[in-house]
Amino acid sequence: MRMMTSLVLAATLSFGMVSSALASGLKTEKDLNRGLLIAAVAEKIQRECRSIGARMFRARSYANALKDQAESRGYTMDEIEAYVDDSDEKRAMRERRNAYFKSKGASNLDPDSLCVLGHAEIKNNSQIGQLLRAK
Repeated sequence: MRMMTSLVLAATLSFGMVSSALASGLKTEKDLNRGLLIAAVAEKIQRECRSIGARMFRARSYANALKDQAESRGYTMDEIEAYVDDSDEKRAMRERRNAYFKSKGASNLDPDSLCVLGHAEIKNNSQIGQLLRAK
């Protein structure tokens, strides 16, 4: 029994190290992380601003394209989900999202400023604006 426990523990630790190594690889994928930032910005704007909604089909297609890009680089669905669900990565993404808002004169704590930014993104047909629609 002790040997079995040791083997299971060793296998679990090995998987964890491989998974962590691959997940840290996702952290270095600048274009994928830029895409995740775009999605995070659009999601916060549509959630906080009553005059803006999401283009759900376009947003879903965008998310699927990011997933497909990651998979084409050798990442598994489990690795992708572990990365996007990781609490440290979520916190880091919120910080990058909020820094983006600040760089555009908006605040994650001020829905009115997010509305102004969202409408500007829509008007400019930016990648963020393409995921949003004025109601």
